[in-house]
Amino acid sequence: MTKTSAIAIQIVTGDARPIYRQIVDGIRIEIATGNIQHGSKLPSVRALAIQLTINANTVAKAYAELTAQGLLESRKGLGIFVAEPKQMLSRDEQEKRLQEASQRFINDVMYLDFSPEELTAYLLNELQQLQTT
Repeated sequence: MTKTSAIAIQIVTGDARPIYRQIVDGIRIEIATGNIQHGSKLPSVRALAIQLTINANTVAKAYAELTAQGLLESRKGLGIFVAEPKQMLSRDEQEKRLQEASQRFINDVMYLDFSPEELTAYLLNELQQLQTT
C-alpha cells in the first residue's frame, strides 16, 4: 500500500485568489520544491477537504485543474498521484505564458516604488529558495 503524502498548504481567507486556486498554487509549489515527490500519492478529496476545513467540491476542482495541467494523475481504484514531469506545452506557448505572467507581475508591482535592481534581486532570491528547498 502506498503511503499518502501530506500537503503543507494553508488557505488564507483574505486572499484575493479563490480557494481552489490557492490549493492549485500550493500543490504546484510543493511539487516544484520537491516537498511532494513525483509518484507520491496525495490525500483523497475528502481527506484534504477535512484537513483544510473546506468543501470537498473545492478540492475536487483544484485536483481536476492540476490533472488537466498534467501535474496529477488519477489511477482508477488507487487515488490521485503526482505525475511524472513532462512538458506538454510548445516553446512558443511557454514563452507566451511567461510573457503574460511577467506583464501581470509588472502591473502588480509598478507602483510599489522599487527599483528594477531591487525587483530583480528579490526575484532571483525567491527562485534560488525554490531550488534549494
